[in-house]
Amino acid sequence: MRLLHRRLAATVTAAVAVLSMTTVPAGASTGDFYAPPATLPGDNGDIIRHEPSQFFLDPVKLLPAAAQVQRIMYRSTNTHGDPIAVTGTVLTPKTPWRDGERPIIAYAPGTQGLGDQCAPSKALAAGQEYEGPFIAGLLARGWAVVVTDYEGLGTPGVHTYVNRKAEGYAVLDSIRAAQRLPGLPDDGPVAIAGYSQGGGASAAAAEMQPSYAPELDLQGAYAGAVPADLAAVGRSLDGAYAVGFLMFAVASVNYAYPELHITDVLNDRGKALEAQVETECTVESVVKHAFTRTADLTVDGRPISEYLAEEPYASVVAEQRIGLGKPTVPMYVVHSALDDIVPYEQGRTMARSWCDEGATVRFDTLAVPTHVGGAVAGYPAAFAWLEGRFAGRTAPSNCGSISGAQPPVTVAAGDGRA
Repeated sequence: MRLLHRRLAATVTAAVAVLSMTTVPAGASTGDFYAPPATLPGDNGDIIRHEPSQFFLDPVKLLPAAAQVQRIMYRSTNTHGDPIAVTGTVLTPKTPWRDGERPIIAYAPGTQGLGDQCAPSKALAAGQEYEGPFIAGLLARGWAVVVTDYEGLGTPGVHTYVNRKAEGYAVLDSIRAAQRLPGLPDDGPVAIAGYSQGGGASAAAAEMQPSYAPELDLQGAYAGAVPADLAAVGRSLDGAYAVGFLMFAVASVNYAYPELHITDVLNDRGKALEAQVETECTVESVVKHAFTRTADLTVDGRPISEYLAEEPYASVVAEQRIGLGKPTVPMYVVHSALDDIVPYEQGRTMARSWCDEGATVRFDTLAVPTHVGGAVAGYPAAFAWLEGRFAGRTAPSNCGSISGAQPPVTVAAGDGRA
């Protein structure tokens, strides 16, 4: 136990060290792995190629994870229904699993940036993935983990940041891909987990699973700090330290919906910044663009959020809304009331919408400062909740308490069961 505590302390220290870096190098040469073939074979979830990889818990590469690691490229779908290639990482614990079929967790990563060098599969191999400690915690419980890179991270094109369909498809197809690898069950129990951008991808995937991937034995999904309403999130980000994330979304819209010509609303400075963020990772974007007012980036001095509330952009923003579908599996949603990036109330509205549709939802309100603080505080309960789903326990629901004016506040997340 002491060794485990020291190991976790070291990984947290390493994660903090990563936050001082502005880019994520690719680590060992990956050659042409990220270049997809001209014609994509097979069906959604089919593996196009795979190769051995690594997962280090620290950037000095002193702490390798006790897992077999495969970098994968698999077939998925973009927001318009066209086939695309997506990359990712499959991690299988080296310890044997003796209780039936080994579960698989699809971990949807949080905001990484838009540059190809930001792909989680590259960051994991370099020991620079800031969500590495959480992924290591999943592996420590004996679960296999698949981590998608999403569309456009590493592979050609721009990453379709916070695009509901593209991210949900990438997550669900990553599970299918993992099930096609030797050594993992092809029809065993699976779950989804993610925070922030990953929370949105997890929630979107859960909504889409009944129609897109009904064959999956999905046991539930953990979704933390979900950016369910991008209009509200955009208003929150404008002029804040993470305003670069709003520009990630603008670049995403520009790539996925070129017919909207969204860059026409930008002045020369705005166009230069939009082009710049397409090559940046998360921390670099924060350092370079913190507290920028988007009114200084547009042709008429209006903030970008005003444009996004008008057509033709408003319809595209509305398409990304999470909470309008109904997950058919239990959901665990965590959000800090003090989140400084993703507004709390829009996340609570999403959970309440699911409850109104009859879904099984546990919603925990945390009183933990900052967006990052909510992630760390929510991890223990997320682990416990996922364990409960794989153990076959009845999923908890507190829909009644989140329908009122003020839900109960959990200072530190509970055990995910009550």
